[in-house]
Amino acid sequence: MEDFVLYFKMGLNHVLDFSAYDHILFLIVLAVVFNNFQWRKVIWLVTLFTIGHSITLALSAYEILKIKVDIIEFLIPLTIFITGSINIINSKKESKKKGNINLLLALLFGLIHGLGFSNYFRMMVGKEEDKLFPLVEFALGIELAQVIIVIGILIIGMLLKNFLRVDRRDWVLVCSSIVIGFSIQMMIDRVFW
Repeated sequence: MEDFVLYFKMGLNHVLDFSAYDHILFLIVLAVVFNNFQWRKVIWLVTLFTIGHSITLALSAYEILKIKVDIIEFLIPLTIFITGSINIINSKKESKKKGNINLLLALLFGLIHGLGFSNYFRMMVGKEEDKLFPLVEFALGIELAQVIIVIGILIIGMLLKNFLRVDRRDWVLVCSSIVIGFSIQMMIDRVFW
């Protein structure tokens, strides 16, 4: 039980650590396109990201996959930039399929984000024979932290739309633009060539 709490807390802190805000920025641009009545999609969004994240952590923990950290550290803000840009491009469209691209991005970019933490996770589990349980425990912590953040984003969006009469499109445009600004600076700081 002690190990469960340890890895669960590490997963929780991995996402909620404001000094590693790239995860939070990515969740903002993924979730901002959804409204409060799309709970199924939002749950899938969080879960797909966790699945992608966990796959690359597992591949790394079992030493099947090794990628240069410099490249991954650059790709993470690039994924944030791409997702925010897609939000802006799609903000003019008013269709039910609008959030579907974000579900696919959550899975694909979860793979990349998992690689960003893979070296640390590999060191964390070290030579332990049982790497599966720490991975699952860590993933559960990530999942809960992401749910907390996404619920916060949806609540803020709901309050802005319902009480301050902020247009949904404006909410998506402003959030995505701000996050894109952060991601550009992160890419500049992490150029690897």
